[in-house]
Amino acid sequence: MAEHEDTLERVIETLKEPVTIDASLDRRVMAALEGDAPHASSTGWLGRAWTIRMTPLGGLALAATLAALMLAGTRVLMRDRLPEPAVINVVAAEPADPARPEVTQFVLVAPDAKTVALVGDFNDWNLSATQLVRQAGDGVWWVTVTLPPGRYRYAFVVDGTSWRSDPNAPASEDEFGRPNSVVTVGGI
Repeated sequence: MAEHEDTLERVIETLKEPVTIDASLDRRVMAALEGDAPHASSTGWLGRAWTIRMTPLGGLALAATLAALMLAGTRVLMRDRLPEPAVINVVAAEPADPARPEVTQFVLVAPDAKTVALVGDFNDWNLSATQLVRQAGDGVWWVTVTLPPGRYRYAFVVDGTSWRSDPNAPASEDEFGRPNSVVTVGGI
């Protein structure tokens, strides 16, 4: 057993000794590698390796530029596919009398809808009381209602079943947890 330990110690000491490498080894290895590569002259500048050096700030600028180009391209491609957001316009006939009823226009963009109803405090949430009219060809539904000054909760009901709040009006919820919106008419 002592003989094996002695042999092991000698091997360890031998492995600890520094190794000297022939100075021409690097040159010979590189020459052998270049001999395996295709000739640069046969493929021109396309066959050569390229090194691009960039600072972190330059890399960030390049990434931001690429992201902006992708976003601009997406917007151009999707421009005709996305519906316009729904808009509510409150139009006063005259600002004179604060107790005077005002014409209020309700608008919803729903290209796939077959019917749209306006329900709210002002029509006792009746599905058949106020139907919106579809503008030709673009999926925009609208109706005008004369309302006395006040604060009203309302919602759009699409195809008789889907309740939708107005995305461009303040949100509210009714007693049943359904999405509603709020419109204020007049100088309250």
